[in-house]
Amino acid sequence: MPRGTLIRLSRPTPLAPLALVLLLAGCQSLPGADAPEDPMAGAPPVTRGLDAAGLSGLLQAELSGQRGDYVLATRGFLDAAQRYDSIALAERATLAARFSEDPELLEEAAGRWQDMAPGSDAPSRLRASLAIQRGDWNAALAHRLAAIEQGAVQELTGLVEGALEAGANPVPLLTRLREHLARPGANRASTRHDAELATALLEAAAGQPAAAEQRLARLAREAPELPELWQIRARLALEADTPEAARSAARRGLEVSPGDPRLMLLLARAELNLGSIDAAEKAFNDLLEEHGDDPPLRLGLARLFLEQEHLAPARRLLLPLVGNDEAPPMAFLLLGAIAEEEGEDDNALLYYRQVPEGEQFLTARLNAARMLTEDDRLLDARTFLRLERLRHEAYESELASLEVELLDEAGLEAQADSLLDSELSRRPDDERLRYQRAMRAFSDDDLEAMEADLRHIIEHDPGNANALNALGYTLADADLEGRLDEARELIERAYSLDPDNPAILDSLGWVRYRQGDSASALPWLERAWSAMPDQEVAAHLIEVLWALGEEERARALLEEALQRFEELPLIDELLKRQPELNDSGATPNPDERNST
Repeated sequence: MPRGTLIRLSRPTPLAPLALVLLLAGCQSLPGADAPEDPMAGAPPVTRGLDAAGLSGLLQAELSGQRGDYVLATRGFLDAAQRYDSIALAERATLAARFSEDPELLEEAAGRWQDMAPGSDAPSRLRASLAIQRGDWNAALAHRLAAIEQGAVQELTGLVEGALEAGANPVPLLTRLREHLARPGANRASTRHDAELATALLEAAAGQPAAAEQRLARLAREAPELPELWQIRARLALEADTPEAARSAARRGLEVSPGDPRLMLLLARAELNLGSIDAAEKAFNDLLEEHGDDPPLRLGLARLFLEQEHLAPARRLLLPLVGNDEAPPMAFLLLGAIAEEEGEDDNALLYYRQVPEGEQFLTARLNAARMLTEDDRLLDARTFLRLERLRHEAYESELASLEVELLDEAGLEAQADSLLDSELSRRPDDERLRYQRAMRAFSDDDLEAMEADLRHIIEHDPGNANALNALGYTLADADLEGRLDEARELIERAYSLDPDNPAILDSLGWVRYRQGDSASALPWLERAWSAMPDQEVAAHLIEVLWALGEEERARALLEEALQRFEELPLIDELLKRQPELNDSGATPNPDERNST
């Protein structure tokens, strides 16, 4: 469409050689000329120690590790571990696999090690880490609980917090933790308290706040000395919009753990939510005094005030940051926003212009230009952007692009066209501006002009995946006669350059659907929807599901999209073409949706 961890270690030293000790029963002279062809042919099989094949395999594995071929080394050690039922060799295979940078091989080796040493917590810990890296929180929790059951100390609360932040479904995690707590072996205080706290977090996330509070209240009677208990109670109270309870929990926690920065921050947030601005500001200042006047901390505290629209205390927190040459760019950006909100345009402009080149640079210039435009000072906004282009040549293209957007927002499309044409006449190979002009032509249904600009980009930069995908998708979506094969070739070239781009995955599915192959289109669109759930991908996926006769799934996704997105131009268009999709009483018309 037209829109554009592994465990990685530094190169390790070779694996240390194995101490291969061969116990020889005796020394034999070389066979004579009339000796049997195979003097060991009638000997019983070797059941202990190393036979010839085993020794050869181990030597090959060891030499592979010495050469840095850790995949071959891992395979060799795994084979030997299986052959001799050796836990040590399974562990060695896992070590080699860690250097291979192959997560599937590492998982296989760690799994073999765990199968052979079920009483060891080390492979469980490793497999939990691997599961976290690939986002499999259920498996990560299962492995950590397995390690705990072997006597290891494993942290569960942090794991659960990470899972919830990543959007994991809390219900299966909650079920697993409750089962763990119900086992007799879970009563060790060193691990049970942590498991109880993690379970309470999951209960709250699963919509069971009463169960969470009951669990935390019981734990408060049993172990009131735990700072983590009061942190979680305060956090959950803030999330439940009960700031008085949050303040009480934070104060109780600070009695247990004076100076705890997390509890001090929770107390300040509770005071802020209660409208006690002076108390919140004092709590913030106490936190800064106690734990050092750290600029990121000061910025974070100022943001909390800004979220509640308390500008004056936010400004007081930020001003000390801009008095030296190492002032964080974000401080200037936030001070500019505060000045703009208070109607101090000149001060805002001064702060915005002090944001240096880097991460916040363009945001600051866009904010400044929009502020001037909203004050009916469009000419000043354009002058400002042009002066900034002269001051910052490295951002010349980006700033010109911002001015085009500004003109479009003001309804001055002709002036925007003129600016783009003028800039491209000076820099005809500027990919950003040429791509922008192509997208504007697409919006105007001028496919010929769009194609010309995109082909210019591709000719000068064959590795531009965005341009390849944009052109391929446009040709596919327009369903131009005789050009679908060309569209697919362009999209597949884009995919080879950027295989994880969800927009390209969507295009791959859509072009297959246009070619009449709905079955092969489906998995591409499902991957795109999983990675980038927007209304355009939803419209494509709904249409393909319907074409495949999966009407229930199509209608369920339609229902989700109607609830999820405010603007649904492609879905509205789809419903006009196929009104039979909507038999659920959902409102297809955007005006009707907005009025309900």
